[in-house]
Amino acid sequence: MKSFQETQLAFAKHLRAPDLYPAPVAIDERRVGIYRELIYNNIENFIANVFPVIRSLVTDDYWHSLVREFIHRHSCQTPYFLEISEEFLQFLMSERGLRENDPVFLLELAHYEWIELALDVNIENIPHKSAYPENLLLSKPRVSPLVVCLTYQYPVHKISPTYQPVAPEPTRLLVYRNRVDKVCFMAANAITLRLLYLLQTNLDECLEVHLSTIASELQLLEPGILFDDSERLIAELFALDIISHFD
Repeated sequence: MKSFQETQLAFAKHLRAPDLYPAPVAIDERRVGIYRELIYNNIENFIANVFPVIRSLVTDDYWHSLVREFIHRHSCQTPYFLEISEEFLQFLMSERGLRENDPVFLLELAHYEWIELALDVNIENIPHKSAYPENLLLSKPRVSPLVVCLTYQYPVHKISPTYQPVAPEPTRLLVYRNRVDKVCFMAANAITLRLLYLLQTNLDECLEVHLSTIASELQLLEPGILFDDSERLIAELFALDIISHFD
């Protein structure tokens, strides 16, 4: 006679992969069926809600096979439903990987869709908005903690059932949550991402120093143009809550 622990493990294996492992014979099939549906439907529904674009692009067979493989093979490290999507992303990127019949942009699109939830539930607060500085170049713009700079090989923000790229199209994006708790995105260029990186990693320097660094890296003969453009850029980023305040 099997011990309770052996029965419990056999039951768990069946719930994770019912096509591969039979249910313990001592448990009523009707009750087992209820558990099977609850486990799968709850996990599948949550994943589908976080990755709606991916779900809209693939067939039912592909989708359910993907979710069932996740439930079967991935060992989740959290009991929280809100973190299942991150576990699913880790499964795709670190365990399953990209396969022959997958959309070429699958992993990048999954990451992009997950970022929206990650920012939405982030417990960080945006610092209080400060006055706009009179001397912008000598100020120290601070980047909101609810900003993520992203670089992808495919234009993930454009993908839909009617647009699915087959060739790389390098894409840079800013994804952020503003002061009214709305998650937004905007396309960005390399200079904008480089400036935000410098602002985030070198807090002691003023804007003028960071712009001089970029001008030197680009070997600009007329760095004044970069300085002029930066004034418009900083004003826009401040209005969008990407720049939260100035020191």
